Amino acid sequence: MLLKRIISDKLSGVWMLISLTAILLIPLFIIAGLYLKSTPLFNHQDFLRLISSSEWQPHKGNFGFWPFIAGSLYVTIIAFALAAPVCLLAAIYLTQFARSAMMRIMLPVIDILAGLPSVIYGVWGILIVVPFISKILAPAFNINTSGYTIFAGGVVLAVMCIPYMLNMIIEVFNTIPMGLKEASLSLGATFWESIKHVVIRKSYPGIISAFGLGIAKAFGETMAVMMVVGNSVQVKFNPFEAGYPLPALIANNYGEMLSIPLYDSALMFGAFLLLIIILLINLIFRYFIYRTRVH
Repeated sequence: MLLKRIISDKLSGVWMLISLTAILLIPLFIIAGLYLKSTPLFNHQDFLRLISSSEWQPHKGNFGFWPFIAGSLYVTIIAFALAAPVCLLAAIYLTQFARSAMMRIMLPVIDILAGLPSVIYGVWGILIVVPFISKILAPAFNINTSGYTIFAGGVVLAVMCIPYMLNMIIEVFNTIPMGLKEASLSLGATFWESIKHVVIRKSYPGIISAFGLGIAKAFGETMAVMMVVGNSVQVKFNPFEAGYPLPALIANNYGEMLSIPLYDSALMFGAFLLLIIILLINLIFRYFIYRTRVH
């Protein structure tokens, strides 16, 4: 019986170690595979030229990725600027002010929104957001546009990210011990001061983590953004102009344009760029989390 238990423990330890190793190796294999597939493009153009050039002329061998990088960053920034305040304020209200019945109603709603396919958000963007921008919002600024713009992509992306970030921030607030807030109230702080200086301050690492994961998800989103952003290769920082994010480039062209020399490597390089940028975003937010924990 003792020998059987020892063997069972060792097998369990081996399986856990194998699972952990697989999780650690998968990102390395993905990075290595994308890099190797991008190598022919590196032999044709240097890395700095690839990410800084705006010339996208595949038939002439010019692959400039700056319009796609700028489009992805711009859409993501707009989405984050719209979604982050809504998520933070809604989480504060639901966990600190609202009745428990409201929370029981909202949690299934949040789960439903998180589970909707991205194509549904894209269709909603085409039916509601695009006409609103083209017929109401843009004319208010004396701008003529079709509505398929970077701003439309940012709005749709913000709505998609809200359930993820909101759910995480709610869970973070729920982990703060009630005793901390009660101690603050007993010392004479107002209810809002207790929330501001105790609950929110204690939740800084979790809030930053939620925002970081939200941005990473927004940056890599494909279908919904592709349907409303216009897919025009240009670098214009006007939100009422069309853009072309990196994920849309890969989704639109892979499998159709591969007869062009180096196009396959260019699309793999786009995926490689996407992975590296998301990795950098996560590292930056990990640094912020570390700084908030230290202080």
